[in-house]
Amino acid sequence: MALVAIFDVPGMTAEQYDQTVRELEKAELGNPDGRLYHVAASKDGGWLVVDVWESEEKFGKFGESLIPILQGAGVPPEEPKIYPVHNTIRG
Repeated sequence: MALVAIFDVPGMTAEQYDQTVRELEKAELGNPDGRLYHVAASKDGGWLVVDVWESEEKFGKFGESLIPILQGAGVPPEEPKIYPVHNTIRG
């Protein structure tokens, strides 16, 4: 079942986000298997990332690589909120 993972990270900066993306690309995870959508935005005092994944299994596998990269970028630890996808509508 598809899921939505929402990372609402107080204190995260655009520089940390960009560093994380660069490190993921170096690890050949810039477009990981199973991730359908990725949206990132700055917000007051932090950063918001919303991903849609094909399955919890593929999201979990990606997380094994993502967590050390986030730690290396100095991103404050934050558990994502996970929701099952009910519907998607493409523009």
